[in-house]
Amino acid sequence: MIETSVVETTEIATQDLNQLVDDWQQQLVDQTPQQILSFALKQFKEISLSFSGAEDVVLIHMASQITSGVKVFTLDTGRLHPETYQYIDLIRKTYPISLSVAFPEPEAVQQLVNEKGLFSFYQDGHQECCGVRKVAPLRKQLNNLEAWVTGQRQDQSPGTRQNVPVVQIDRAFSTAESTLIKFNPLAHWSSAQTWAYIQEENIPYNPLHAKGFISIGCEPCTNSVLPNQHERAGRWSWEEATQKECGLHSANIKS
Repeated sequence: MIETSVVETTEIATQDLNQLVDDWQQQLVDQTPQQILSFALKQFKEISLSFSGAEDVVLIHMASQITSGVKVFTLDTGRLHPETYQYIDLIRKTYPISLSVAFPEPEAVQQLVNEKGLFSFYQDGHQECCGVRKVAPLRKQLNNLEAWVTGQRQDQSPGTRQNVPVVQIDRAFSTAESTLIKFNPLAHWSSAQTWAYIQEENIPYNPLHAKGFISIGCEPCTNSVLPNQHERAGRWSWEEATQKECGLHSANIKS
């Protein structure tokens, strides 16, 4: 039996917390996504699910079967597809969740665009733009949480996510005052398992998926993929495969 008593991470010594998370990983590694998610939601009071892709909606669906009013957040970069905006609103109306939308700081976006234009990432890489439009608002969102839940899978990006654990300390977004815990309940699921679940449970998905878009981000940085191409091939297609992370997860591969 997995213990589910609420943990106050701010009151646990760093070395003890490292051991605790290692123990959780061992306990949860062979559990189902539903069991992992249930454990996470019972363990922490201030916890939220992130929402952007198909995997995240699978987790929203699972969480809604566990309890109502689950906290969910999504990032609006200001550059999403029209279909994605409509989809966000559909999910809000479909599930009994508390959905918040995080936005980048207008001043930071204005400075970047005024200095480099709207499409600087085609010349000098996407990291700076993602830093302004994604990473900064995510950090602000996570500052108020003890833990968060993502839809990361190990097979999403063999070059950067192959070692994603079920649970980890999020070292990129932890602060000196608080350690952030990160759960990845679908870490061991494949794309086929994800889509089988979506079809079996009749879960709504972004209509762009039906047009060949598998991994969906900002409109200027997302392309459809050809048959047998890896799903991340459609993201930042002008860059090397090992660079295809926006900064939300790339520093968190190992706990």
